[in-house]
Parts: sequence; C-alpha cells; structure tokens
Amino acid sequence: MSQTSLSKLGIIAGAGQLPRKIIEVCVQQGRQFSIIAFENQTDPQLIENLPHIWCRLGQTKKALDYLKQQGVQEIVMVGPIKRPSWSELKPDAFTATWLAKHLHKILGDDSLLRAIIHLIECEGFTVVSAENIIGNSLLAPHGVLGKHRPDSQDQQDISLGLKIATILGSCDVGQAVMIQQGLVLGVEAIEGTEALLKRCASLKRAGSGGVLVKITKPQQEVRVDRPTVGLETLKRIQEGGFRGLAVEAFGVIMLNKEEMIQFADEHQLFLIGVERRE
Repeated sequence: MSQTSLSKLGIIAGAGQLPRKIIEVCVQQGRQFSIIAFENQTDPQLIENLPHIWCRLGQTKKALDYLKQQGVQEIVMVGPIKRPSWSELKPDAFTATWLAKHLHKILGDDSLLRAIIHLIECEGFTVVSAENIIGNSLLAPHGVLGKHRPDSQDQQDISLGLKIATILGSCDVGQAVMIQQGLVLGVEAIEGTEALLKRCASLKRAGSGGVLVKITKPQQEVRVDRPTVGLETLKRIQEGGFRGLAVEAFGVIMLNKEEMIQFADEHQLFLIGVERRE
C-alpha cells in the first residue's frame, strides 16, 4: 500500500507496549496519526511531542470531536484500560445519554466493547484491528518456539487449561488460567494476567510444572480486545517458578517475539502456540 493511500489513523491508546508498536509502524510508513490519551491510563512518555489530546474515559464527545477535527478516518483501540468505577467515570452529557440508552444491554467486557465500536462507527469512523495496521506477524504461530518443549505433564495441564479458559471465556470472565499438576491455581478475571501470575506464585505446589494458558474468548471482539503476551509475562512465569506459556496460535498477540524466545531458552521455559478447542 502506498503512503498516499493510507488514511489518517486515530490511536485510542491504553497502557502497555502495543500503542508504541502502532506508532512506530505509522512513523515507518509515513502515515499521519492522532492519539487519544487517557488520564491515569496512557503512559505520558508515549505521546510526548506527538499529536494528541488528553481525556477522561467519560469524555467521549471531546475525543470524537478531536478525531473529526484532525481528519481521522480509521481508528485503532490498543492497550489495556483499567475499568473505572462509576464515581470515577464522570461521563459527559453525550456519554451519559448513550449509557442511558445502552447500559441495559451491556453484560460484560465483550458486549461493552461491541457497543463502543458501534458508537464510534455511527460517528463515521472505521474501527480496525492492531494486526490490520502492523500485520499478522505479531500473532503467535503454531508449535513450539525455542529449545524447550512441554513434557507429558505439561501437555495434560495445557489441555485442561484450554478447556477451562474456553469455558471462562464463553462467560466473558477472562482469557487466561494457570494450571499445575492438574490443579487450577488461578483464573484471570478483572485483575489481568500480570496480577494473576503474581497471585499464583504464592500458590505454587511442591515439585515441577505450572503453565499459563492464554486464549481468545469464543465470542471475542478481536478488533479491540485481542489478548496479548510479552516479555514481562514470561518474566513473571519464571519468577514464579513455573514451566512455561501456552497461547492460542493465530489468536494471541506476542510482543517482542524474538526476545521472548531468547528469554525462554535462557531460563529453560517452554513457549508454545496451540489450537483452541471448542
């Protein structure tokens, strides 16, 4: 695609490394972009000297008006956002009116994100996925990555983890589960994967084993909520004394893939892309 055919991109930036990756690709492509940064969510260093506006999560009109003024056509929503309490949200009149009409239909994260996408696209924008900008190279491939392979106990734990994570995902609970020796040490809920790993480190059983399994939810809106793992995920697994990481092949984003493989090799961890079973 030529630079002249690339429309201006709006980046709704949460936390983590993925917003930075999107910005780097835009710069490489010569693609213009404008950023929506959220107070107490977006890294201030990320947007320094870049076109942006700061908003509260409840200031929908301010954000959309800015993107319209900037001539944005496509929007990508990347990076985790900590959901605020109702008292923290402080919605503007536009957001409050929208919530009054749609809140009764929002039963969890997935339905909330679908409703937000519908709102944005009703305002004339097109919502695209991170891989639409970066390409599919970020998605986990199938099979073992690196030198170390899961043993028979690990394989059993992965199979159990896939079953449990699928059930949890179908209930819109979380995307990850920690299994060791056939025991569920923890499941991901609103706290996120990093907090799950920290919690499970104190629950580890005597002996070897322990695998984090992370997949997409069966009904997941992957344009804005594709699960992501990175080097920090592996570091937490290693610090907890666990054996490795299994992610859904072609479903989960792997940030800094080569660095993850190198770290796994150096610390005797396995890293594998697996098929999610319905």
